[in-house]
Amino acid sequence: MLAGPLATMVLADLGAEVVKIERRDGGDDTRAWGPPHDPRGTATYFLSVNRGKRSVTADLGDAVDLAAVRELCGRADVVVENFRPGVMDRLGLGWAELSAARPELVYCSITGFGRGAGATLPGYDLLIQAVGGLMSVTGAPDGEPQKVGVALVDVIAGLFASVGILAALRHRERTGEGQLVEVDLLSSLLAALVNQASAFTAAGVVGTRMGNAHPSIAPYEVLAAGEGSELVLAVGTDRQFAALCRVLGLDALATDPDFATNPARVAARGRLRTLLEERLRTQPAADWTERLLAAGVPAGQVNDVGEAIAFATALGLDPLVALTHDDGAVTRVVRNPIRLSATPIAYGTAPPDLGERI
Repeated sequence: MLAGPLATMVLADLGAEVVKIERRDGGDDTRAWGPPHDPRGTATYFLSVNRGKRSVTADLGDAVDLAAVRELCGRADVVVENFRPGVMDRLGLGWAELSAARPELVYCSITGFGRGAGATLPGYDLLIQAVGGLMSVTGAPDGEPQKVGVALVDVIAGLFASVGILAALRHRERTGEGQLVEVDLLSSLLAALVNQASAFTAAGVVGTRMGNAHPSIAPYEVLAAGEGSELVLAVGTDRQFAALCRVLGLDALATDPDFATNPARVAARGRLRTLLEERLRTQPAADWTERLLAAGVPAGQVNDVGEAIAFATALGLDPLVALTHDDGAVTRVVRNPIRLSATPIAYGTAPPDLGERI
């Protein structure tokens, strides 16, 4: 519901003509995933991953509609699907059948748990965050496991899918040969666990929930500052720690054997936090942020989404683009973060209404 649409939106941003096949009755499930809705009544969830596409409605249980979809797939350079394994095969739209008729086809299949023993499991992001280990390392140490605030696994899987598709297209340019690209959400999450995964695979260490602290770096967390504000410090080097100590007037900590090196700070993170917060509470986070950044110390406040977009705007990153619907209404969405010097992203149309732009 998110991984496939995100992958195809990335391709649309890069210039692909994307045709989205939707059910006649209601279309993409995310069209109903609201509130919130935009002024036109469209669920904002759907708007987030469907710009630049055409919408075609079909009843895949109807022989005429199914034949039309098969004909469309027969002309496509890329087919992307994220049904449960076996559904496309039963419809005559599977990789084996379509590639037999069109050997140069690139076919991307996105599943929750692969095509083996996990084929029948439902691939919902929350479920995969749980069984895939992400929730075990997210949240407060004394609280319940927490999901990330967005469907991050779907996003990651969608990005992996778009990379796989582009690699397959490059291979086809060289050889004329298409191929099957398979991405599953569980494997995508495990790959995205990076240092938490390698801590287990290479050292046998199983990560735990640490709140906003980092298992391998200190201070790298949210700290209390003055006037009830909060400050994020992301001190990754001993040089940055020394600069932090200078700004806070705690120079002795930079040479104290208990804190001078990162491993020592990790071991003594509780005491270090107490010492830092004692000083940080004398001024609000905004004041500390200005002084710390000037000294080369990574620091900042916790923004909400609106503040984050305003911050990016102030930095000149132009985070938003305005897209016009066929009825003249305008929807603002977050832009693709890729910047290309020779072939810049060309934003096309706004996310389509159901059956629009057939």
